[in-house]
Amino acid sequence: MLYLTADHFPVFLPFGIIGFYRYFWYLIRLTAAVVYKPIQPPQNPTYVASEDVTIIVPTIDAGEEFKEAAFSWLQGSPYQILIVTETKMRGALEDLARSVDPERIKVLTVPKANKRLQMAHGIKNTTTDIIVFADDDAIWPPTLLPYVLACFEDQQIGGVGTSQRVKPIGHRMTVWETLAAFRLSIRNFEIAASTHIDGGVPCLSGRTAAYRTVILKDPNFLHGFTNDYWLGKYLLNSGDDKFLTRWMVSHGWNTYIQVCPEAELLSTMKPDWRFLKQVLRWTRNTWRSDIRSIFKERHVWTRHPYIAYSMIDKFINPLTLLAGPCLVLYLCVKSTRTIEEGGYHLPAWNILLSYLAWILATRTAKLLPHLWFRPQDILFVPAFILFGYYFAVMKIYALFTLHETGWGTRAGIGQPDQANLEQRQQEEAQAYELSHQPGSDSRSGPGDGGPSSSPFSSGGGRRLYA
Repeated sequence: MLYLTADHFPVFLPFGIIGFYRYFWYLIRLTAAVVYKPIQPPQNPTYVASEDVTIIVPTIDAGEEFKEAAFSWLQGSPYQILIVTETKMRGALEDLARSVDPERIKVLTVPKANKRLQMAHGIKNTTTDIIVFADDDAIWPPTLLPYVLACFEDQQIGGVGTSQRVKPIGHRMTVWETLAAFRLSIRNFEIAASTHIDGGVPCLSGRTAAYRTVILKDPNFLHGFTNDYWLGKYLLNSGDDKFLTRWMVSHGWNTYIQVCPEAELLSTMKPDWRFLKQVLRWTRNTWRSDIRSIFKERHVWTRHPYIAYSMIDKFINPLTLLAGPCLVLYLCVKSTRTIEEGGYHLPAWNILLSYLAWILATRTAKLLPHLWFRPQDILFVPAFILFGYYFAVMKIYALFTLHETGWGTRAGIGQPDQANLEQRQQEEAQAYELSHQPGSDSRSGPGDGGPSSSPFSSGGGRRLYA
């Protein structure tokens, strides 16, 4: 490649600078991830799961995997588990709840499937100091709750997340599940790095995340959470975890991610092409939320500058990624000409092979944390590379379709638009009722009086809202 660049070195200099810049920052992230350490549970914890934790699970179609997940939650001995579903699913979910633990699992309903309204209804019925939101297929290790609660010993921390791995639905991972596992492995690396660098995180993943109840009981939060519009007219249903993360940042609360085996959950992913629909929905949510964080709210610039940088980097990442194959294609065309005509010394196959070898080596290196535990997945690295280019194109497509707020993998979920105005008004009325329920606490965070004014500073939670 050096011989290739000798022809027109100035042409390649900008690409060399871009490459150096990106890998320099990767080494910084790698160093931060290596020195990162999770918070260890104290010997005499302030918060105890059996008295202070309510698990809220919004769902509409929990199946047999729910049982395995519920049994894993119960191993942490929470005070209660609230399953929030739509009315027509109540009977089936109550049967599931009775088969697991009828004493600690309670089923609540809302008139229509809407994840944010379901979560808000669960918040309304919570009486403990800590709320943990969980997906109905999130399987926890027995140590997850103690490690999550350990972070709340710091009275400035308002939200806590965990690391994740993929649990295959069948006996073997499909290529789609492997792609998801690769993505989660990279995410675990990135959130460990960002947590160590400036304490921030792009998103407290909704698969499992814990929050102080006092934050979520705030009527302002409940109203904003259930009346979240994109461009003032597209009501958002998904993207709840991004909203919660932004609320922590904008209201002065810190966050922490426990990246360790003791707090690492297992979650299923779509085992077929529907995984692409999931990724598209997540990508749109990321665009909408990050644009708000960077350009509208702007709190992230001062509170978590590294996260602000990473968001900007993700904005331009599709262009920098696609620039590589475009340049290679240009060089391959140029290589067909003679040197006198402005061609290059190397043939097209040499240029292409060099590029493929470089991409394969660098992408494999980024996946080493995953391959260490599942070396057989090295066969899927080429598929992951191809998915990376597809994802770059998808991100550009998602940017121009942010008005599409449908769930994608669940028909009829999250389709609010102008044609459903009456339905939206009904949902807003319900949201208003939820956010103005008696006994709601309007305190919103350290920014409204500092951690010293927090109700948790006295050393205990113990069912603050009982």
